[in-house]
Amino acid sequence: MKKRSGFSMILLIAVVLVNGQNERKVIRDGIRAYEEGDFSEAEVQFRKAENINQESYVAEFNTGAALYGQEKFEETVKQYQSLLDQTDDKDKTAQIWHNIGNSLLEAQQYAPSIEAYKNSLRKNPDDDDTRYNLAYAKQKLKEQQEQQQQQQDQNQDKKQDQQEQNQDKEQDQQEQDQQEQNQDKEQEQQDQQQPAPREISKEDAERMLNAIQQQEKDVKEKVDKKKAAAAKVKTEKDW
Repeated sequence: MKKRSGFSMILLIAVVLVNGQNERKVIRDGIRAYEEGDFSEAEVQFRKAENINQESYVAEFNTGAALYGQEKFEETVKQYQSLLDQTDDKDKTAQIWHNIGNSLLEAQQYAPSIEAYKNSLRKNPDDDDTRYNLAYAKQKLKEQQEQQQQQQDQNQDKKQDQQEQNQDKEQDQQEQDQQEQNQDKEQEQQDQQQPAPREISKEDAERMLNAIQQQEKDVKEKVDKKKAAAAKVKTEKDW
């Protein structure tokens, strides 16, 4: 389903200009620029016409069309809203609300555009373009809401996944800390079970030293006896 614009613009031949040839020429120049796609120049000309005749409904209405052509949708809405108080004519009011609806639709403000189209149809129930765009706006609003819900679901899933990852990391860290604590306790228990080295008393040290000295003395005496015996054997052979 594609949008059917039906954007309204007032042509010069359809109105009577009260301020004479000058305003007529400026609006005609604006319409020519609009039809050529030069919407910026069209806005300039229509605003000139507004300055010439500040009560020119045609100039103000067409200025909104020029703003719409430049995709200045927020300014377009404000321009047409200012015209709502200037007319009680049902057809004109319907055109204004239709153009407001189109501007809001282009700005992807679907809910407000739906209300604008409804206001237009209240003034002109037979406008097929407005009725078609109303259905299109409802479809776009539904798509937008579904997309927003999908995005919310995705964000919620990402948030939940992140929470689970954080919990897993926290649990792993706790297990690692507990394991390190257990290892520290085991090491501490092992250190406590090892016997402390026994200190040697002064008496024991003296006895050990005397024993070593006596052992050395005994070894020396044995060596001396062997040397003496060897010398005696040698002397007897010389005889």
